[in-house]
Amino acid sequence: MNIEQFISRSEGQWRSMRSGHSLAFQQFDQIISLLTIKLLKYNDPKVLELLKANSKEEGDFISPFHIKWESESDWDNNDSSKFNSGQSILIPIPKNNNQGFLIRSLGYTESTPSLSKYCFLNDETLVLRTKYEKTFTEEKIWFLSENVRCRSSVIYTNNQEGVMQTSFASEVKVLKSKKDQTQNHS
Repeated sequence: MNIEQFISRSEGQWRSMRSGHSLAFQQFDQIISLLTIKLLKYNDPKVLELLKANSKEEGDFISPFHIKWESESDWDNNDSSKFNSGQSILIPIPKNNNQGFLIRSLGYTESTPSLSKYCFLNDETLVLRTKYEKTFTEEKIWFLSENVRCRSSVIYTNNQEGVMQTSFASEVKVLKSKKDQTQNHS
C-alpha cells in the first residue's frame, strides 16, 4: 500500500462512530460523524496556496484531497446534541513508497496548519505523527475491508511524557444505491 492507493480507497463518504477518553478532563465522549473525502486537482488554487505557504518541505506532491466532517457529540453535559463541523486540505509528499509528509491546512489536534510525518506498517496501517505547539498526536488508520476502516489516535503532551486523550473510531463507507448512481449519470 502506498499513500496514493490509500487515499483512493478512502475517497467517498464515511459514517464514523468514535469513542474518546479525555484523561485530562476524566470524561468519555461519543461522536457520530459524516466524513467526506474528495480528491482535488493538482492545480486547484487552494492546493497551490497551501503548498506555497509550506514551501520548506521539498518533494513532489501527489493526490491532494479535501476532507469535510459534520459531527454530533455528547461531550457537553448541558447540551446533549453539540454539533461540530470543519474541513481541511491535505497534500501528501512521499519520500519513498512507504513514508513521507502530509501538509494539512488544519490540524487534527490543534486548529492550525500542520505538517505530519506518515508511514505504512507491514499490515498496511497508515501512521500519522504530528508535533503541534502544545501537543503531539499519533493517528493510525487501517482498512478491515473495502468499505470498513478503523481509526485510533493518542494525544500526548508536547514532550510525549503524558497521555491526554485517546480515541477509537469505526467508519463505514456510504454506498450509493444503483438508483442513485443512475440519477447521477443522467
